[in-house]
Formats: sequence, C-alpha cells, structure tokens
Amino acid sequence: MTEDVATQRMHAVGLAGGPWESAEDVVRRLSVVQSQDLGPAMWSVGQRLADASEDAIAAALADGSIVRTHVLRPTWHFVLPEDIRWLLDLTAPRVHAFNAYYYRTHELDRPLLDRCADLIGTHLSGGNALTRREVATVLEHAGVPASSLRLGLILMYAELQQIICNGPRRGKQSTYALFDERVPAARRLDHDEALAELTRRYFTSHGPATAKDFQWWSSLTMADISKGLDVVAGGLESRHIGGRTYYWAPSAQPVPGPAPHVAQLLQPYDEYVVAYTESKVVLDRAGLDASKRPERGAYNGIILLGTQMVGNWKRAVKRHEITVDVQLYRPLDATETESLHVAAHAHAAFLGKAAASVNPPQQL
Repeated sequence: MTEDVATQRMHAVGLAGGPWESAEDVVRRLSVVQSQDLGPAMWSVGQRLADASEDAIAAALADGSIVRTHVLRPTWHFVLPEDIRWLLDLTAPRVHAFNAYYYRTHELDRPLLDRCADLIGTHLSGGNALTRREVATVLEHAGVPASSLRLGLILMYAELQQIICNGPRRGKQSTYALFDERVPAARRLDHDEALAELTRRYFTSHGPATAKDFQWWSSLTMADISKGLDVVAGGLESRHIGGRTYYWAPSAQPVPGPAPHVAQLLQPYDEYVVAYTESKVVLDRAGLDASKRPERGAYNGIILLGTQMVGNWKRAVKRHEITVDVQLYRPLDATETESLHVAAHAHAAFLGKAAASVNPPQQL
C-alpha cells in the first residue's frame, strides 16, 4: 500500500508521468519550490522538464518570471509573482512566529525591523538592486549593526513584509530588489480563501500526504489545517493507511508507477524529499537512509531507483564535465548501474557540460 502512495506522490510532484511544460509551470503546479541552495534548486525545476538548462531557469529568475524569497518554514522558495502576495499574507505571520526567538536574541524589535525594512526599500527604489554586502553597508551607515544571522533576519523580515525580494544576478552574486517594482499587482485573498487555496494545492501537488506533512510544509497551525481540510475535503480522496490518514486529489486514470530500475539524482531539498515529515518513510520503506545517515558526510543528494532511495551522491563541476561520486545502500545490477550513468549525463547536460563520469561507488 505504501508503494501506491509513493507512486502517486511521484506523479503529483512531477518526477513521473511525463515532463511538465516550463519552469513557470513547475513552480505553478508545486505552488512553491524550496530553494535555499540556488543551483540544486534550479536542477529540481529542470528535472521536471523535457529539455531544460540551468541558464534558462536562471533567466526566468532574472526577468522576474519566477521570484525567489522567503515564504515558508522559514527558508527561500521559488514562487510565481501571481501567487506571492496572497501566500505571504497567509504565511508571513507564522514565519515571524518561528523567528521571534531569534529576533529577541539579536535585539531586533518590531520598530527597528520596520525602520530597517523601510531604509532598505528606500535605497532600492527606482530599479536599484543591492547585494547582501551592500545592504549591510546601508544599514551600518544608518547605525544598525548588520552582519551574519542578524543581517539575515533583517533581510528575511523585509521579504516577509513584501518590501524586498530577489533581484537580477550580478555576476555570481545574488541581489535584492524592491518587491513592488519586481512583482506586478496580483490577486489577494482573505485568510480563509488563502487557507483553502493552499490546502487544496498542497494535497493536489504533493499528495497522498497527511495533515502533519502539510503542517511541516506550510508552517501553518494544525487548527488552520483542520479548517482548510474541512473546506476542501469534498474535492479530495482519503484513505487510512498504517495508522495515518492520507489525502490526495482524485485522478481520472490509474497512475502507472515509474520503472523500478530507472535512476534519478535528486538534490537534497527536492519536494519529493523535503515536503513531508510524518510520512517521509514512504520513499525509504527499507529504512536504509535512516540507518546509514551518520556515514553520509558530504553525500547529501538522493539517488532514487523507481520510488525508493538507494543511496546518496555529490558532484564536482569542472570546465567541460561533471564527476559524480556515489554512496550506495545496496549493490546495483548492470541495468541499474547504466541508468545511474544516464541520470548523471542528464544532469551534466542541464549544466551545459559535455559529459559526466561516475566514480566507482562506495558501499555503505
């Protein structure tokens, strides 16, 4: 039964069942895509497309077709301009609540945070873009110490308040831009409308999943989640499996599973991995990752065969190729090994590299 959950889930998150249309389509379908590590996050988007490149996804971020900002949990996510305002209206208070302890320990009360956000916004007005270091200089010239986590909290506050978001890249550096200049006016929903919309979207794009999974992903309270489910449950299917209730959007046709010997290289924060807590075991039914986690070290990417984790990977990017190192929980047969090499070459092509080499695996 949990294999059925994993199969449906892979289709919902776009890792099975055929490619999606565009980078914007990926973000629209998933509502948000976790992106604190920018390069791997772009790979998560590209992996769901037929012929994507890192450059094309970077261009969508540069021109504002996709926005990168803090929305949930609290960390960066990709989100569409059409969704960002109502999403932040719903989730920002919860992320502020998560941050409250850190605001206090870094002596950042609400008046000071508002002053900092307004100051940053003033310097960005008129189409300006500033790097993190340049924002710190602006604050320090105004008498506000801003470094390390304190600076990060100030910037996150300004993002959550819809003052700033990502700007265009400047070389290899990220920048911040003024939210209202970067994000066109879009619909706003009241709290209950937004709650129902996000609840429906999560279980459509990530289901089958549980209410506790949704709580982890969304940052919302269980009271709000229960309220959202009460509103949208009539449009969802549900089943009690292994002591948990799973919800998902009904499908008009049976969902075929991915070929069990097809390998995929996921980044560690792919939505198939990070969007669940209570039912995360679905992708590791044998418990292999849990038992081997202390030995993983820098190998934090996820190797899937079919729906299940079989190991971890890391990459080294060179001028014309990438090198992939792998740790495996079990030996692979010849077909599985060939599929792993195909997956590595697909990742190299996404990065614009001509080739990929996979070093002999380390068995855990």
